Amino acid sequence: MLVQRGPEQYEFFAGSLRDLVPGDHVLARVGRVLDLSWLRAEVADLYSPDNGRPGIDPEAALRLMLAGFLLGIVHDRRLMREAAVNVAIRWFAGYGLTERLPDHSSLTRIRQRWGELRFRRVFERTVQACLAAKVAKGEVVHVDASLIRADVSWEALAKRWVDRVGEENPVDEAERDSKKTGKYKKVCTTDPDASMATSDRRQRLEPSYKQHTAVDDEAGVVLDVHVTTGEDNEGAELVPALDRVEALTGAKVSTATADAGYAYAKVYGQLERRGTQAVIPPKAEPIRSPVPMRRFRYDARHDILKCPRGKVLKAGRAVKHGRFFTSRARDCRRCDLRKLCLSGSRANKAMVVGDDYPALLRARRRREQWTDMDRELYRRHRWKVEGVHGEAKSWHGLARAVRRGLWNMRVQAYLAAAAINLKRLAMAVLVFWVALTRAADAVTNTRTAVASFAQRPA
Repeated sequence: MLVQRGPEQYEFFAGSLRDLVPGDHVLARVGRVLDLSWLRAEVADLYSPDNGRPGIDPEAALRLMLAGFLLGIVHDRRLMREAAVNVAIRWFAGYGLTERLPDHSSLTRIRQRWGELRFRRVFERTVQACLAAKVAKGEVVHVDASLIRADVSWEALAKRWVDRVGEENPVDEAERDSKKTGKYKKVCTTDPDASMATSDRRQRLEPSYKQHTAVDDEAGVVLDVHVTTGEDNEGAELVPALDRVEALTGAKVSTATADAGYAYAKVYGQLERRGTQAVIPPKAEPIRSPVPMRRFRYDARHDILKCPRGKVLKAGRAVKHGRFFTSRARDCRRCDLRKLCLSGSRANKAMVVGDDYPALLRARRRREQWTDMDRELYRRHRWKVEGVHGEAKSWHGLARAVRRGLWNMRVQAYLAAAAINLKRLAMAVLVFWVALTRAADAVTNTRTAVASFAQRPA
């Protein structure tokens, strides 16, 4: 019989909204492991106990934000429109089917009131939960950085002319018009915290932030996340990231992996001094001369640098992260490599040796002797930490900044990382219960078989 349903259905639902949410839904799985009982005490000092309008429950507000990042809905307006019709979000945030939801602007005011450090605390709580569940250890850490496009339109970029530099350093018209002088710089008029950066020299510069991420080797739990402007060098953020990981986990980072973007002498030296093994492939030395740097022999114990012909170069003035070494003019005058080693106008050789240059040499020697375990760790780095960046950008709204300002970008990064960690924790708990259920079923089946065998007639 052909049946036609009416356009309007009025039903009275009696029960829990949880009954309407599938058990394998991401919010249902995360809801089993999410504990925010500590949050009220954490933010209590920001609210008046007996004055003002009734505020939004802090746990409900944070659950709304986390639901948005878990579902990839990071814009407040869109999130609240979705929450109005999405039963899973209502249940996860603790709102009834017909209960009025807060306005989207309330989430903005809550972020401003709580500030960056409290959202950092939310992220750290997810790390501690993963550590308690043995999902992460903090001993082997993969570190990488990724650019995040700022919330800036191309029309908001402007070229800034540094008048003071031009006045103090007058140049001719042709040089002043050249962009190679460095006096032209694009800036973001709507988001000054963002800076122009690119991950590939073949691509144009874009207003960006840079997220530095440390990921645990066990299950890909994010142990640390820090956001800087796009032009900051990632090499300077590696050791501080490991220090924060150790302070949070209480464990010593025994091994750190990173790509060639971190292969600086100072990084190898810092990791050696802190007792951390570096699985970082050193860069090949750029050959700008027929007599490259690698042909000069440096004796770290006696602080002596010798040229390919065995002549000692004299230690000179210090520069940033190193020191000048210069040869004697009389030694170079009679050298058969003079035409290859020196330019026509120079009488002697001058070069800079970095403070941790011996550590770089040791790293190059170790790279030639990497074990199968070292190579496997570096392969894991490629999909562990870079996979986290891809996951955050594809599924959790981190492909582009949602709001402007460095602190807003950090809050966004903390919530995205917290969402990823909660997913890891929920999966670990699910695997544990499946294994426990199978073990219980096996015991039950064994007892049943034994009982059946015992009841058989002799």
